[in-house]
Amino acid sequence: MTNGLVDRILIATDGSEKNRPSLEEGIKIARAFGAAVYTVYVIDVGAFSSMSADMPIGDTYRIIKAEADQAFCRIKTLAGDMPVETAVLEGRPAAEIVKFAVAKNIDLIVIGTQGKKGLERLLLGSVAEEVIRSAPCKVLVVK
Repeated sequence: MTNGLVDRILIATDGSEKNRPSLEEGIKIARAFGAAVYTVYVIDVGAFSSMSADMPIGDTYRIIKAEADQAFCRIKTLAGDMPVETAVLEGRPAAEIVKFAVAKNIDLIVIGTQGKKGLERLLLGSVAEEVIRSAPCKVLVVK
């Protein structure tokens, strides 16, 4: 059954605690509208190209995948009995978020302005900005 306004919500997460307000807001909106919830964690493969050759990529990938799993666990806990479809994507975060939104016919993307610390926070802010510019649907940016 559709409510005609927001039937499918995509919540983008980076796994950080500072991202929690956007998770909470996305779940709150989904409950209010009875919307389906999707959540994505994007592994920025561009970051691998700038890594030291001394660090094994496989180990780094496993660590990042574990972080994604923790982020999904956090959102599923917040969602309670609401079903949540999760996806780990690889590529440029904003482009992958938008591509997923198009593929799943998302009505609303919920994304945070602050994520991890330092440069990563700056990058997440730019991800939110790029999603706003290129998304085919409404975007809610949560501070």
